Amino acid sequence: MGSTSRNLRDELIQAGIREINKNGIHGFSVRRVASDCGVSCATPYRYFKDRREFVAGIIEYINGQWILRLNTILRQNSVNTRKQLLAISMEYIKFLVENPHFRSILMLKDEAFDERYAGIRGPLSQTTLELVDKYCRQVNMPERIKKLKLYIVRSLIYGAALMFDNDEIEYNDENLALVSYAIDREFELD
Repeated sequence: MGSTSRNLRDELIQAGIREINKNGIHGFSVRRVASDCGVSCATPYRYFKDRREFVAGIIEYINGQWILRLNTILRQNSVNTRKQLLAISMEYIKFLVENPHFRSILMLKDEAFDERYAGIRGPLSQTTLELVDKYCRQVNMPERIKKLKLYIVRSLIYGAALMFDNDEIEYNDENLALVSYAIDREFELD
């Protein structure tokens, strides 16, 4: 019984992601999500108290998908902060490109929801922020330069993901290596 319930919750979340991508947050309909899953209108409320909790569940699901990838990267590069930072940056680009259906939710901006969602969206970028700070402290980089580096790295991540997604540059190993070089270069000290 437990696995069936868990599968339905995940199915509802997947349908919720499709719903937000199709209709936006303002047009999000729990009724349409239920219909998409072939269940009654009341069924989603067995898993989510209300619409807000449903959207929060979607964001938490996406966070979980990212955290699985993030933990693998952190274990593989555990001794070198700069290598961790570069590997996480590249993995996040891949995550954004390979999951375009997540992007509208990750970039969700809505004043009515932002107070709640800002806190649960935070883990997606928090590790990068912490690693940039850690690396800059390790190499005694001034605060002003650290802020500049963080801005540039985040711009490279989101810009590259968008350019790959829009087919402005081909999503391949050669171009990923080019982006990796650009990000890594930002942390050279000379």
